[in-house]
Amino acid sequence: MGEKAQSHPGAAGRAVTADHPESIRNVVLVGHSGAGKTTLVEALALTTGAVNRAGRVEDGGTVSDYDDIEHRQQRSVQLSLVPVEWDGIKINVLDTPGYADFVGELRAGLRAADAALFVVSASDGVDGSTRAVWEECQAVGMPRAIVVTHLESARADFEEMTRLCAEEFGADDPDAVLPLYLPLRAPEGPDGHTPVTGLVGLLSRKLFDYSTGERVESEPGEDQLPGIEEARNRLIEGIIAESEDETLMDRYLGGEQVDVKTLVQDLERAVARGTFFPVLAAAPATDGAREGLGTEELLELITGGFPTPFEHPLPEVTTLDGRPRALQPCDTEGPLVAEVVRTSSDPYVGRVSLVRVFSGTLRPDDTVHVSGHGMTDRGHEDHDVDERIGAVSMAFGKQQRPVPHAVAGDLVCVAKLTRAETGDTLSAKDDPLLMEPWQMPDPLLPLAIQAHSKPDEDKLSQGLARLVAEDPTMRLEQNQDTHQVVLWCLGEAHADVALERLRSRYGVQVDVVPHKVSLRETFAGKAAGRGRHVKQSGGHGQYAICEIEVEPLPNGSGIEFVDKVVGGAVPRQFIPSVEKGVRAQAAKGVAAGYPLVDVRITLLDGKAHSVDSSDAAFQTAGALALREAAADTRIHLLEPVAEVSVLIPDDYVGPVMSDLSSRRGRVLGTEQVGTGRTLVRAEVPEFEIGRYAIDLRSLSHGTARFSRAYARHEPMPPQVADRIREQAGDTP
Repeated sequence: MGEKAQSHPGAAGRAVTADHPESIRNVVLVGHSGAGKTTLVEALALTTGAVNRAGRVEDGGTVSDYDDIEHRQQRSVQLSLVPVEWDGIKINVLDTPGYADFVGELRAGLRAADAALFVVSASDGVDGSTRAVWEECQAVGMPRAIVVTHLESARADFEEMTRLCAEEFGADDPDAVLPLYLPLRAPEGPDGHTPVTGLVGLLSRKLFDYSTGERVESEPGEDQLPGIEEARNRLIEGIIAESEDETLMDRYLGGEQVDVKTLVQDLERAVARGTFFPVLAAAPATDGAREGLGTEELLELITGGFPTPFEHPLPEVTTLDGRPRALQPCDTEGPLVAEVVRTSSDPYVGRVSLVRVFSGTLRPDDTVHVSGHGMTDRGHEDHDVDERIGAVSMAFGKQQRPVPHAVAGDLVCVAKLTRAETGDTLSAKDDPLLMEPWQMPDPLLPLAIQAHSKPDEDKLSQGLARLVAEDPTMRLEQNQDTHQVVLWCLGEAHADVALERLRSRYGVQVDVVPHKVSLRETFAGKAAGRGRHVKQSGGHGQYAICEIEVEPLPNGSGIEFVDKVVGGAVPRQFIPSVEKGVRAQAAKGVAAGYPLVDVRITLLDGKAHSVDSSDAAFQTAGALALREAAADTRIHLLEPVAEVSVLIPDDYVGPVMSDLSSRRGRVLGTEQVGTGRTLVRAEVPEFEIGRYAIDLRSLSHGTARFSRAYARHEPMPPQVADRIREQAGDTP
């Protein structure tokens, strides 16, 4: 942290490899869209020599291959990996999307990483979704650091942003969120702007001047040190509070000068434990500069303070029959256990899987066992197959650089895994294992689609299968009631990306159609009906008469058929025919075309002809009787009601409850969850929450989460039901 010798960057254009987990750091970048994550990744690549100057790489490609408009858009919605090397350490930098719709990619990045770097904009602050991810990391003890970007903005205030970060992220201990460096600004220019030209290291009291385009270390002048000592003392006290040496604080308060080397060691240990969260500053490189401001300082923190894969606890591992399997963390000689954290399709290479190796060593042309992840409810089939992998490579943008192997702790791309999907486990074929999958957000925005043309219809099934194989946050539903194909997504942007991928990657053009809700019909009261089907057309006639009574039953009872015919008025062989006819009509509906449920249909009487009666005739008579009974009473339309649970900050409880009431919702209760959060439970008709995923995000500024589960069908209000009947033409 400003005390190390100058590190030497790696050579551009070559694959970055690691032969031991000790020389690997896996870091995920987290932050809202526009915070500067991708710009920071590019600055790290430039500083480490992964590219030899802005816009160029040594092997003849360009960074624009990685950074053109198409790929910039892809990176904004998809997890990307950029491996770099610094001071002999391979750093796998995972850049995550900032949009809330792609939180599944973020969760994959958190699963693959050993530490998180939270990127916040000095001009925009910390949003609710970033705060929620911090809490997730805190729950599992993941080490974290904070990088403040956009210091070049006229509105940027590093000191104020540091204070806000301590307030937002350090609720339990604000003294655990402290800056390691303070930015140094140039004198105010004619436009009133004061650009950041350097950093002052609080521990070292060194000035790192970037004004010339190179990092130059020097002693700051007295006029450059206002406020430095106060910030330095607070930082030292914060580090000592995390020291394993319990006597250090007393000695420091007693006037003893603590050696800087001791402070750096204690700082690095506290960061690796996830108990201290340093704040750093970053700004993009100026024209002609070799690196951006703050990138070397950040690389020193990553290599010195972030944990190795050895310190990352393994997710739960079991055999395929569910028996726990104990493994040593990051054992390169242990059994192979790896996980697919992202799946993508390349038009030339085919399916490419980004894999984190947790145990063992993965080599090209290995035959591995692919174990599924138990998400058949989302359209992802479970797997239990052997596959031979293709090349193992390091990704840098659109380039794939082959590597001879990937040891435990590393991240690599694997080709030709045709069956493996995101979240699947790869293990040795003679020792198949399964890792507990990471938590996936539930997609709650329905997108009903249909093929645009006959050729699209032929390709739709295969295209959808590939789409959901890439994205486990998407759920594919073939609704048996509405006969619609529905893609459940996380938001509008997620849905737009799904449609674009279907079109551009898989050549399938689809049309979006209104999403239908599965309605039901039932009788409001008891009714009787007579079905008469008598026809004579010169040949064999048709003759069947039946009389039925229909009465409503409690919710969830289904269709009950009762035979009370006496005296053989309807011959015994035709009783099942009547039942078949009324059940067929019930499935079609009797008012607005929705299935009839929760009624008892009693066959009371009828007539038959010795020659002209038949199975078909009595089926028709049964259907006619049911329709006549429906015409003599009011038919209730039943709509599905969902149990909705909304977890929100206390500040938004009032607006959320008012919004639920406006959706015909019934609030069942509230309860406090942790500090500053409330869980609101309600029952809401599904007609009213089709777009709730979007509306709630807007209402709570992205800070709320909700879940929904089917509760029951219940009668729809008459005015709403009448509108539905009008739309349906009131035809059964």
